[in-house]
Amino acid sequence: MPAPLLAGRGTTVAGLLPPDTELDARRTLVPLALGSAIVPVAVIAILAAALFSVPSAALPAETLDARPRITRLYAADGSEVAALRGFETFIPVAMDELPQSLADAVVAVEDQRFYSHRGVDTRGIMRALWTNAMEGRPVQGGSTITQQYVKQAYMGDRDRSLSTKVREAVLATRVEKRLSKDEILHRYLSTVYFGGGAYGVGAAAQSYFRKPVSELTLSESALLAAVIRAPSRLNPRSNPGAAEWRRRLVLHRMQEQGRIGDGDLRAALDQPVMLVADAPPDSPATAVYPRIEDPGRHRFFVDYVRRYLIDRYGATVVFNEGLRVETTLDPELQSLAEATVEDALAGTAPPLEMSLVSVDPTTGFVKALVAGRDFDRSQVNLALGNCERVEPAGVGEPMCVDGGGTGRQPGSAFKPFVLARALEEGMSLDRTYRAPSRYAFPGCGSRSGCTVRNAGGQGYGRLSLGQATARSVNTVFAQLIRDVGVKETAALAHRFGVTMIDPDGRTPDGERYGASLALGAKEVSPLDMAAAYGVFANRGIRLPATPVVKVTTADGRVLEDNTNRRGRRVLSTLVADRVTEALRGVVRSGTGTAADIGRPDVAGKTGTTDNHSDAWFVGFTHDLSTAVWMGYADSQRPLLNVDGHRRIFGGSIPAATWGAFMAAALEGDATGTAASSR
Repeated sequence: MPAPLLAGRGTTVAGLLPPDTELDARRTLVPLALGSAIVPVAVIAILAAALFSVPSAALPAETLDARPRITRLYAADGSEVAALRGFETFIPVAMDELPQSLADAVVAVEDQRFYSHRGVDTRGIMRALWTNAMEGRPVQGGSTITQQYVKQAYMGDRDRSLSTKVREAVLATRVEKRLSKDEILHRYLSTVYFGGGAYGVGAAAQSYFRKPVSELTLSESALLAAVIRAPSRLNPRSNPGAAEWRRRLVLHRMQEQGRIGDGDLRAALDQPVMLVADAPPDSPATAVYPRIEDPGRHRFFVDYVRRYLIDRYGATVVFNEGLRVETTLDPELQSLAEATVEDALAGTAPPLEMSLVSVDPTTGFVKALVAGRDFDRSQVNLALGNCERVEPAGVGEPMCVDGGGTGRQPGSAFKPFVLARALEEGMSLDRTYRAPSRYAFPGCGSRSGCTVRNAGGQGYGRLSLGQATARSVNTVFAQLIRDVGVKETAALAHRFGVTMIDPDGRTPDGERYGASLALGAKEVSPLDMAAAYGVFANRGIRLPATPVVKVTTADGRVLEDNTNRRGRRVLSTLVADRVTEALRGVVRSGTGTAADIGRPDVAGKTGTTDNHSDAWFVGFTHDLSTAVWMGYADSQRPLLNVDGHRRIFGGSIPAATWGAFMAAALEGDATGTAASSR
C-alpha cells in the first residue's frame, strides 16, 4: 500500500473560540441559539445514523455512469465528423500521478481533518454551523471529502433534506471501512467537477494548463483546489479575479496548517492567475489556457446539426446524454462544396460571403452545406436564415433552424413559386402578358403603390409565361401574382418548405404582403430554397430538409429515424413538370446559361435584388437541388465585380459557381445519379 499522501503533514484543528465581546447582541445570540438547538440535533442525527449502520452492508452501485456523455456525429459513410460535448473528456489518473501539492491543497481547503475523521467530521459540522451563523449566511460547509465523494458516486441529484444527509453520512462511514484514505481522495479528485466542463482532475489539468496532473505546480494545484467550492463563480477563465482571491486563500490555509513553508507561500503568491493571452512573456503567472474545443470537420454543417438537435431535443439532452447521430452529410460533396465556395471567393475579402446548400430531393437529406468562407470569423450560419417569427413546426411540417442571423431577399429566384401557383390555377406556359419596361401597381406594401422595372429597362411587347420565366421579366410576374393572389402564393411557398414566408401572407406587424413578393422582397434562406426547388425535382412531392438520418440514445433508444421517409404531395406531377420545363429554358437560353453543364435535366432560376446586394442561382437535376447565394454578411450594399464597376447578377458568379459544383458532383453520370451516391 502506498504511503499516505499527507504523511508527516500537520492535521491539528484549533478549537472553537468564544465570541468576541465587541460583537453586537445579534451576532452573539444567534450563534448561541444555534449552538444550543440546531447543532445537537444535526450532530445526534448524523451520529445515530453512523452508529447504527451495518458495517458489512454492501455499498450501492456507483452512479458515475450517469455523468454527462459526449454526443457523436457520423457522416453518411460512417466516419466520425465531430463530437458535441458540454464538458471535457474524462482523463483517467493513477493514484501515484497525483502530486502531493494537489492533495495538500484540496485537503487544506475542503477537509483539513480528512486523515483524522471516519467519514463524518462532527467538529467540522459544528465549526461550519458556528461560522455560518456568525456571518449570517452560508459561507462554510460541513461535508467531508468522503461525503462529497459519496454524493458524487452514489447519491446523484438528490434533494438536500436531513434524511438525505443522514443517508450520505451512513454511506460515508461504509466507504471509510472499505477504502483507504488515499483511495478515497483519489476517487474524489477523479470525479469532482472543476468548472469549464472539466470533470476530474485529469481533464482539469489538461483543460486549464495543457499538462498532465503529475506536472502541476503548487500554484496550479492551489487554483484547482480553489474552484471546487463554486466551479461556475470561480472559473478562472470567466472570473479570474475571484479565482485568484480563492487561490491565495488556499495557499494561506496550506501555510497555516503546516503543509507548505513561508518560502513556498511567497513564491506561489507571486504567480497570479492570468489568461495565457494576457500573461507577459517570461513573467511568473498561473497561466490559464482557453477551453479546448473539438472543432471537428466541416464546421458549418456540424453547426447546422447542432442547432437542429438543440431545437428538437434541448441542449441538456444533446450535451449530456451521449447521443449517436447519423447525419446526412456526404463528405465528398461537402469537401467539394467548401472548395467551390473558396474558389468563387478567391481574391475577395470579408464581409463578402457565399453560401451553398445541396439537398437530395428524393429524401430531403442535406448532403452539403457551406455558410461562408470561414466559420471561425463569424459563427452566424448564413445558410439557415432566421426563425424569430416562425411558428413552431408541427409533425411533418417545414422545420426552421435558426442560424443566428437574418435571411436574404431571393429576388427573381422566388418567381417559380408564382409560376407554380398560376399553373395550379389552370394557366399554361403559353399564356401571354404584356411585358412593358415598367409597370405601376397598387398593393405592393407601399401606400403610394410601386413601379416595377425590368433589368436593364428593357420592354418586350407580349411574352408567354415560359418566355417571361426564361428572361426573368419583372413586369410580367408583377401582373401574374396580382392575378393568382399574393396570399395564395405565400401559402404555396410555405407549403414547399420556405419557412420564413408566412403562409397567411402577413408581415410580423400584421400587414399583408404586397405584389413585390413575386420579385423576392421577403427574406428566405439558402437551405429553404434548395429544399423547396427540390419539390419541382421530385415532381411535386416534398420531403422536409433534414441533416439527420437517425438519432439513438446511449442505451439504444431511437429518438428519430428518417431512413424510410415518405414524402407528402404538395403539387401535382403535371404542374411540377411544367415548372421544371420552364426552368430548363432559363439554363438553355435565358438568364442562367452560366449554369449549363451539358445535361438535359438541369433546371434553375437566377435571382438578383434591386440594388444588387443579393445574387442567387437555385437549380436542380433529378438527384440534387442546390442553392447558391452571394452577398455581404453585414450590409445590403451592391455587389460589384472584381473590376469594381460591373454589378453582379445571379446569372454571373452564382450561376457559374452552381455549375462548377454540380458538374463535379455529377461527374461521370449523364443520366442523373450523383457520383458520390453510386
